[in-house]
Amino acid sequence: MSGPRAGIHGWGAYIPAYRLPMSEIARIWGWHPEQYKGLAVEEKAVAGPDEDSTTMGYEAARNAIARAQIKPSEIQSVFFGTESKPYAVKPSATIIAEALGITPYTMASDLEFACRAASEGMRALQGMVASGLIKYGLVIGSDTAQANPGDVLEFTAASGAAAFVIGPERGSAAIIEDSVTFVTDTPDFWRRAQEPYPLHGEGFTGEPAYFYHIENAVKALFERTGLRPNDFKYAIFHQPNGKFPVKVGTDLGFTMDQLKEGLVTPMIGNTYNASALLGLAKVLDKAKPGDRILLAPFGSGAGSDAYSIVVTDSIEERKALAPTVEQYLARKVVIDYGFYSKSRGIIFTIK
Repeated sequence: MSGPRAGIHGWGAYIPAYRLPMSEIARIWGWHPEQYKGLAVEEKAVAGPDEDSTTMGYEAARNAIARAQIKPSEIQSVFFGTESKPYAVKPSATIIAEALGITPYTMASDLEFACRAASEGMRALQGMVASGLIKYGLVIGSDTAQANPGDVLEFTAASGAAAFVIGPERGSAAIIEDSVTFVTDTPDFWRRAQEPYPLHGEGFTGEPAYFYHIENAVKALFERTGLRPNDFKYAIFHQPNGKFPVKVGTDLGFTMDQLKEGLVTPMIGNTYNASALLGLAKVLDKAKPGDRILLAPFGSGAGSDAYSIVVTDSIEERKALAPTVEQYLARKVVIDYGFYSKSRGIIFTIK
């Protein structure tokens, strides 16, 4: 049994240049290295004073459309997944669609499901394309992740974006051959209205949330398709830190050789809705025709998707049409906590 199939025609990434070292956060709040080194993160990407989830999403989407080699007006649906949008009531999807020349004849919506919202959009576009409702759709995952100053979450909460043009199988760079979703009501991470920062269930976010949902989604995909870990060249999981994706991958039977190319969090932190999708973009930058990719995003609250994606011969002609994830990773400016806190609005200037 298989589900609706669709193609990935273009992929794009955006990572801000600013990087805040973990040691700088620890210096300010008095953390000892032993208290945070288990996160397996070196530094995190920080959006600049003039950047937010919408501007970053625009950059990633522009790169994805460049690789797709289609006119923006051919895109009939735009989904924007984030948990840090700049407006409480005002869609970012329409801002990006307008800036890219996609409007006015297109569906456009902002989606919410913690870090899984963009993956939710990808699954929706997969069905919409397969049904013939649309020919091309654009999904964007973008976050300027927020954390209470001094909380352990601040060490990893980072900024970044990824985007994908989803369309028919024919002419695509990769084919989504099947997917499965597994969700439950598991309150491991939340933010009430009017609260500036999210709260989390500490260790509760691991076993009953992250690992339980990803493992069940992937196992369901295996059962549905008959595929096994050795059928995949690459495996990419949601990356709240550098430790969790490695553990869940090896627990499911994948090797470090399959996991390492999709890891981005150790270098830039947890970019929430862009986390697993930046991993996918990084892999597509290098993948060869015939490679099969496992993708398993996760969102607190909680749920996970599992995708089986097969690379086609068309991928090679798309790679050089936009900046790669590695190029964004190499472009960095190290900052201190003062710049970070002012840039992200943690401290305010009284006028």
